[in-house]
Amino acid sequence: MIRITGGKVYDPANGIDGEVKDICIDDNGRIVESIDGGRTIDATGMIVFPGGVDVHTHVAGGAINFARAMTPEDHRRTQAFIRTKTRRSGLGGMAPTTFATGYLYAGMGFTTVNEAAVPVLSARHTHEELADIPIVDKASLTLMANNEIMLDQMQAGEYERAKNVVAWYIWAAKSYGVKAVNPGGVAAWKWGEDAKQLTSPIEGYSNLTPGKIVTQLAQICDDLKLPHPMHLHCNNLGAPGNVSTTIDTLKHLEGHRAHIAHSQYHAYGGDDWDSICSQTGQLAEYFNTHPHITTDAGAVLFGDTVTITADGPWQHLLYKLTGRKWGNLDVENETGCGIVPYTYRPSNLVNAVQWASGLELLLLIKNPWQVFLSTDHPNGGCFWRYPEIIKLLMCADFRKECLEQLPDKIKGKILLPEIDREYTLYEIATSMSAGPAKALGLTKKGSLGVGCDADVVIYEEDPTDIARTFAHPRYVLKAGEVVIEEGDIREAPDGQEFLVKPHMAADTDEFMQPRFEDCYTMQFENYPVELERIERKDLQELPAE
Repeated sequence: MIRITGGKVYDPANGIDGEVKDICIDDNGRIVESIDGGRTIDATGMIVFPGGVDVHTHVAGGAINFARAMTPEDHRRTQAFIRTKTRRSGLGGMAPTTFATGYLYAGMGFTTVNEAAVPVLSARHTHEELADIPIVDKASLTLMANNEIMLDQMQAGEYERAKNVVAWYIWAAKSYGVKAVNPGGVAAWKWGEDAKQLTSPIEGYSNLTPGKIVTQLAQICDDLKLPHPMHLHCNNLGAPGNVSTTIDTLKHLEGHRAHIAHSQYHAYGGDDWDSICSQTGQLAEYFNTHPHITTDAGAVLFGDTVTITADGPWQHLLYKLTGRKWGNLDVENETGCGIVPYTYRPSNLVNAVQWASGLELLLLIKNPWQVFLSTDHPNGGCFWRYPEIIKLLMCADFRKECLEQLPDKIKGKILLPEIDREYTLYEIATSMSAGPAKALGLTKKGSLGVGCDADVVIYEEDPTDIARTFAHPRYVLKAGEVVIEEGDIREAPDGQEFLVKPHMAADTDEFMQPRFEDCYTMQFENYPVELERIERKDLQELPAE
């Protein structure tokens, strides 16, 4: 049992804004009203948050492993973790090893992460890696927007069959929800094409457009009662003028829940790379008038990183634009993947627009319950740089200092110099914890309410150095256990995985098997991930409609 006393508590899920109050934790790792005895942590003069929740990151699976193999130079220049009684030795870097990922997330107060893109064909190995990430709890999303069997049902107008196919794949992957990447575009990429217009038929599908995939897949996620809505990476990522595609996509989602991934990469105006500009004002206004839609910013930070996405056409274009080394993976029947190392530079016009756009969305979307802290790790920057973003959000003067590094020609292409808003601690707690937990449907996370998981972070407030405050918590508790104390890892417990089992028609296996055998090179029986492989799991069986 633990009592945290004297701290200023920021718990947006329960409307608590800086109130000095006790947080009590029982021996089961849950928040309770009160306890008798146990340890007391004196948090006087400190701030108390729910553990951070990363709604969109890439930390396990085939793509991140490909990135690790492609960037050995990153590992050579990265300081290693030294083995101690409670941690293993290993590497950090832009694509850190599994256990280093857990150490780094916990080391800044994050206790839950969502792996945002898993091909079912590689899900078994992804779960092995997720299990090897200590401390944090995990969820994962199945890539579905370019699956041939699903697309065939949509093309034929067989909505119910398409819904059962999606449910079957989620359960086969033992995942938590659906990720839609460039709907139809990756299927077209297998034929050397893309899908940039929502109303144009997809290569090989005369009656199916990206817009229809977006609408039907969002409806399927609603009808399956998934706790997290469709997690959507829109078409036409990263291209000048793509804000029109994004707004069109959002209109296709009218009446449905949805989460828009890394929206910074979808908020550009202009006709070409020389005229690219921020159009975040237009996109933010849509969010401000549609409170049921959420997003993560996908903010960019200057420096080296490695880009990883299931959007193969975009990664090929990035390779051609940069001349950097490039890798591509084609996952049969399901999706694709591309990897390109990249350096964001303040002197580069496009990079400067990207840097400003991510911050603009975080500042212009009024409700922090709708827009969440993210860098689309590692695409826009590594997740352990979140404290830098927090400082940029909380300190307008610091933003102005950073703007002075940008070329003068960018000033007319962005909105950031005109924005004076500064986040409060309450808003930071919403954007990094309570908001993403709610969007993911994780009712026991992102809250310090009675009955919730005792994932708690205690920061020693330093008003002169906001980034340092959030980079070095004094204490981190995971399920009531002190895992970080005085900056040291004291314990490295195993986290759990969140899974859902959607309802599907009784004959779905019978329907799937012959189609599966036409599309795949492996046997039907060997494809689904065995439930017993996931040792620590929180399984939610979803009801029928």
